[in-house]
Amino acid sequence: MGKLVLTTFISLDGVHQAPGGPREDTRDGFEQGGWSVPYGDEDFGRFVDEVFGRVGAFLLGRRTYDIFASYWPKMTDPADPVASKLNGLPKFVASTTLTDPGWAGTTVLGGDLAKEVTALKERTDGELQVHGSGALAGSLLALDLVDSVRTSCERAENTSGFPVNSTALSLTCHCLRASS
Repeated sequence: MGKLVLTTFISLDGVHQAPGGPREDTRDGFEQGGWSVPYGDEDFGRFVDEVFGRVGAFLLGRRTYDIFASYWPKMTDPADPVASKLNGLPKFVASTTLTDPGWAGTTVLGGDLAKEVTALKERTDGELQVHGSGALAGSLLALDLVDSVRTSCERAENTSGFPVNSTALSLTCHCLRASS
């Protein structure tokens, strides 16, 4: 049985919106997308390698799915640990509006979230990973389906954008490992 693990990147001021690119999520005029990129050092690389080394399948919210599906299928280097996992492993997207996912290996979950995710956990070897997907993460936490939360807190300060607590993803955290 797999474990459901939330993975998110958070700035010092608690923003989790658009860490990867300038056009990733511009809702409400957010112009600081890609804020985590300058912090992509060797420690960050090891963190990413560890995360993707444990994955058995992905569970994404609709917005994160759309962002990922517009980028990752174009990344085809088999040596890329992120692209190879995202393109090669099963992906599940929680959505009541998506009917025809274009990204290979994607299944839409449109029914009872608790039942469907519980069944996914039971048949997944390794981690069932949720990346980003703030609204979905909040729902999964409320349903008590989350086994672990993994965050990378970066030194960036955004001063705007969607904060973690705007999506019901409010947590009490204990630092298990820190690097600078």
